[in-house]
Amino acid sequence: MPRGDKSKYTDKQERKADHIAESYEQRGVPEKEAERRAWATVNKDDGGGKKPGGSGRGKDTGHPAAHEGGRKGGAAAAARPAAARSASAKKAAATRKRNAAQHAH
Repeated sequence: MPRGDKSKYTDKQERKADHIAESYEQRGVPEKEAERRAWATVNKDDGGGKKPGGSGRGKDTGHPAAHEGGRKGGAAAAARPAAARSASAKKAAATRKRNAAQHAH
């Protein structure tokens, strides 16, 4: 099987790669690079193709690649001034209080 042959990947893995590549392209990554990263992500998640003869068929993956989001997510909040975070928190608390009052039986 030559390098880059995708015959051992399942339909689900291919959909996953398409989805990831699309997301990269929307963020301005060139098409070929987006494709390369997408397949690298699928491989990291699934350990290669899952069809018979592809390594690791039928194993639970744990989706390691998807766990990176938490690390990246905090940066945006950390960059905001404390006053802005505090205002958001107060607004959220008020909303929760309002909703609780409406839904009280």
